Amino acid sequence: MRFLWRWTRRLILLALVLVLALLAPVVWVETMCRGSGTPAPYAAILPPEHHRPESRTLLTYPEWHIVHAYDDYARVIAAGDPHDFGFLRAIGGFWSSLCSLSQAAPAHGGIDWPTRQMVHTIGVSFTAELLAKAAYEETLGRLVTLMRGPRAVLDDVSAAQAAAYAGFLQQVPWYRWDFRRDAAELDARSTGSLRDTERALALGLEYRVKAAYAQLIAAAVEGMGQDELTMRAIVAGLPAATLAGMPGVTVIAERPEGVDIETPRYRAFTDLARQIAGAGGDFVEIAGNDDILYTAVDDRPAAPGALISLPRQGAGDTRHLMLVKVADLARLMREGARVEHIHDY
Repeated sequence: MRFLWRWTRRLILLALVLVLALLAPVVWVETMCRGSGTPAPYAAILPPEHHRPESRTLLTYPEWHIVHAYDDYARVIAAGDPHDFGFLRAIGGFWSSLCSLSQAAPAHGGIDWPTRQMVHTIGVSFTAELLAKAAYEETLGRLVTLMRGPRAVLDDVSAAQAAAYAGFLQQVPWYRWDFRRDAAELDARSTGSLRDTERALALGLEYRVKAAYAQLIAAAVEGMGQDELTMRAIVAGLPAATLAGMPGVTVIAERPEGVDIETPRYRAFTDLARQIAGAGGDFVEIAGNDDILYTAVDDRPAAPGALISLPRQGAGDTRHLMLVKVADLARLMREGARVEHIHDY
């Protein structure tokens, strides 16, 4: 009994240390990343029911950082191994970007508690997932690659799965991905080699755990209701008929300031914004706001005015978080800004 109690205490202490380690970045952001400032006066054109909080343009990035991390991971393992990916760098990028965004948020209305809680929750989950994955891939996973020889079949299968998953996340929530299908594919395509057996067991377990967790999240989201999939914007410089001919655009009304349109959100909006900018249009207002965040990718290690710049793994370039006036967005795109994603509140 004494032996059992001693090990029970050690396990409890270990669990406590792990919890404190996961919560440490949250404490750091909440205590060391406080910004200042008040929102500048702005008279919105769109009616209040079509406004979205301006600070949401900042606080949508942390979720996209996770999307980008999966994209980086897929790029790294396309020709390399999982232990080649910088797990700690991806985790650090999440919290350092959240710090910069938190400092900028007060000047754009601040962060409400539900949003703050959500961002911290996904940050802790992301940190725990990558730490667990790093602990395995840097030890047993690395050992098996040393014993493997040439790349195994499931190395390429898992790389293709990672790339497909990263693409899926560009527009669809992660919990809708069919993780069980991926696990079944690993089992079906395994050759029985050491590496294939290890990949099927390790990744199969990871996928099945994610599948169970995804079911819980999907049920919770269904109970709360999904976020709006469309939003309104005012565009000048293009006739209503031209805008109406663009995929996904619904013309609502013509105003003195421009054409009132309804558009899809997320990645689809970025693609649409490129089309509008290329046709010579300019955004006057988006969702009742005059400031917006976008990410740009180029070869510079830093960009003037960026909230933060983060190197992309496996790509050799850098992602910059740029906060600009809505009225300048299309012009910057026409002038050659390598806009990766527009964060649409």
